Amino acid sequence: MNDIGRRRAAGAALVASGGIFFTAELIAAAAWTDPPYSYTHHFISNLGVHGPATAFGQFMYSPLAWVMNTGFFLFGLAALAGVAMLRGLPSRRRWVMTVTAALLAAGGVLVALFPGSGDNGTADYHGLGTALAFISGNVLSILIGRAHGPLGVSPGLGGALVMFGILGLVSLVAFGTVLASDAGVLIGLFERGILYPFLIGFIVAGCAVWKRRAHEVSSG
Repeated sequence: MNDIGRRRAAGAALVASGGIFFTAELIAAAAWTDPPYSYTHHFISNLGVHGPATAFGQFMYSPLAWVMNTGFFLFGLAALAGVAMLRGLPSRRRWVMTVTAALLAAGGVLVALFPGSGDNGTADYHGLGTALAFISGNVLSILIGRAHGPLGVSPGLGGALVMFGILGLVSLVAFGTVLASDAGVLIGLFERGILYPFLIGFIVAGCAVWKRRAHEVSSG
């Protein structure tokens, strides 16, 4: 595969990362009907627990838990594949971004393999996976944004990606504060504030890389 093909594939993989997660979440949430799944109240991980079960103060019954767990498993791997195929990065920056993406992929795999019910002593593995995904996903968004020059995307988009990552990290602090308070108020909304910004960032960045591909091909 030549450089143009790799960059095209990189853009597609980054778009797929966010697309896989959002699609899996939408399908799994739509199947949870009795009582309806709440995007503002329920943890995202609940969608990966078939149940019925009660843990962490929340009722869990996700008929299509396997769909969400498949999304958890694949979204980070797609991001890792996308980062690995990016071209134009200095070697040190490439290494840092690849390691960060690998941590995101590992986090997603752990969350998928150890659903968030807390059964059989797996809560620690699930918690480790979520922490890896939360932190590394937002750091990766910041790193991609700061590398806008070598990647050939606009400074405006680069700045937006940095802001997405910062927003996600701020949301992580807010999520931890609410979680520690045991209040549980809008806990699902705060959790989505951690994930959604960097996932949207991956989709937008992937589209920009793909658009650059089309421009290079047409101008070449």
